Amino acid sequence: MPLEPKSADLPRIPGALRLYQVASIITGVLLLLLCAEMVIKYGFHHELELGGPAGFLAFVPNDTVTAVNLSTGILIAHGWFYVLYLFSDFRLWSLMRWPFSRFILIALGGVIPTLSFFVEARIAREVRAYLAAREQTESAADAPATGALR
Repeated sequence: MPLEPKSADLPRIPGALRLYQVASIITGVLLLLLCAEMVIKYGFHHELELGGPAGFLAFVPNDTVTAVNLSTGILIAHGWFYVLYLFSDFRLWSLMRWPFSRFILIALGGVIPTLSFFVEARIAREVRAYLAAREQTESAADAPATGALR
């Protein structure tokens, strides 16, 4: 029998879902940027430089980066946002009391390009449907019985 979220945790689930959605989208976009940057770096031997002699924003050969290296910045930003993504994944997973395999599937969304967008949409749909069904069930249980005693 699968575990259900505790009644005391229900008010915290929408906030956890919002944090997960934001972290998922940011991590997914940064992962796509990171993949494009890796193709440019290792396939074309160029890196993205900000404010260097080649211009405000330019691709320069790997060995000639003299200003701010945005390629490294993208890598670092994705790493930190992935940490936030894992935290938001853990928070939502623990509040919803899902099996550990669901946590791993969601965590993979931050390392497999485009997966975070699909997983985020599915998870959000499932959590909202669960919360709506739970709210409807609880409101039906709280409603007084009609026509009981007159």
